[in-house]
Amino acid sequence: MGQQLREWRSASSQRLWLSLLIDTAEEISRPEQLAVPCNPQAITALRAQLARPAQLPIPYASPYSLRN
Repeated sequence: MGQQLREWRSASSQRLWLSLLIDTAEEISRPEQLAVPCNPQAITALRAQLARPAQLPIPYASPYSLRN
């Protein structure tokens, strides 16, 4: 989860990303992987990330707000 997604600019990059995603999903869905306990800190970090509102990248927009 330490990796950050980059902007994908080409169709080949998108296919590569999707291929890696599918490979990872297949790898973690194996029975021997499902039996491995997950790191509680990783679960906590994932829950915190999923609790945040989704943000769409807006060209030339600032991440700062006057409401902060």
